[in-house]
Amino acid sequence: MTRVVHRWWAARRLTRDGWLYCLVTLGLAIAGLNTGNNLVYLLVSMLLAVILVSGILAGQSMRGLRLTPLLPEEVYAGRPAISGAVLRNRKRRLASYAIRVETPGPATEQRSLHVPRLGPGVERQLTWQVTLPRRGRHRLPAVWITTRFPFGLFVWREQVVSEPEVLVFPAVDPVPPERLRRHGGLGQIATRRRGRGDDLYNLRPYRAGDDPRLIHWRSSAKTPELMVRELAEDAARDVRLILTGEPHHDAARLERAVSEVASLAVHFLRAGVGVELRGPGLEVPLGRGRHQERRILTALALYEPGRATGVDLPAPRSLREIRVGLD
Repeated sequence: MTRVVHRWWAARRLTRDGWLYCLVTLGLAIAGLNTGNNLVYLLVSMLLAVILVSGILAGQSMRGLRLTPLLPEEVYAGRPAISGAVLRNRKRRLASYAIRVETPGPATEQRSLHVPRLGPGVERQLTWQVTLPRRGRHRLPAVWITTRFPFGLFVWREQVVSEPEVLVFPAVDPVPPERLRRHGGLGQIATRRRGRGDDLYNLRPYRAGDDPRLIHWRSSAKTPELMVRELAEDAARDVRLILTGEPHHDAARLERAVSEVASLAVHFLRAGVGVELRGPGLEVPLGRGRHQERRILTALALYEPGRATGVDLPAPRSLREIRVGLD
């Protein structure tokens, strides 16, 4: 019983108005005892009843509320991300009033989202921004719901969402053009020439030995001879990103290098280039597309220098290499 009472009281806190109200009530109670005036006793009883009613109505408003977190799909270090939760009133007949959802954090990121009324069985989606400064696995700040309903004398405060864990990717920034020019304009369209790509380069007459699958039948129907498609060489060349050096010397330099590699990987992959990642304790095979981007960012987010070991760099195929120093 004592534990229940303690928990009940721990969730409640007197507001400034509440303290003033209690002091006035206490003063009137002392005056009533000194004077024996029945009207003063009646007034004190009414004031105490307001405190009781305030606690009952606040408890009814908070009862049955459930807050389900909505985690951001992608979080990058030092970049705002959209987080949120779904607030649901599970009571069948009674509404909840004057509900606030508080998200603790630095003064610039604290949020207090107000829900004036939440009907029975109704849910409301709430969103806010969170910023996590470093890559890796982190817990989001705990979320609380509070109410001052109905008279603002007490703040009823309960933590209804535990601290969920999210994976924070390294910071990804636009790659400067001069950085790309140093590596031959990777990820950009180069001069077109014949090759074995997928794009059309030219049409020419059929020659003995040409692949019949390359015959362009629509053009052939308009000319007295068969026409064959010549294909353009793929302009984008696959890339191997390599982290070099000792990752233990300078933590700030390490984070800058990881961020630089992540930025290069995202740039090349979104330009259609295949990317492979190598380094001390890192090995992500060659791949393309959104799935490969996720694999590389996850490997870089979880990269820990303490576990890094030397890595052999096999070369199963010719790739353009870009090296980023860790020290």
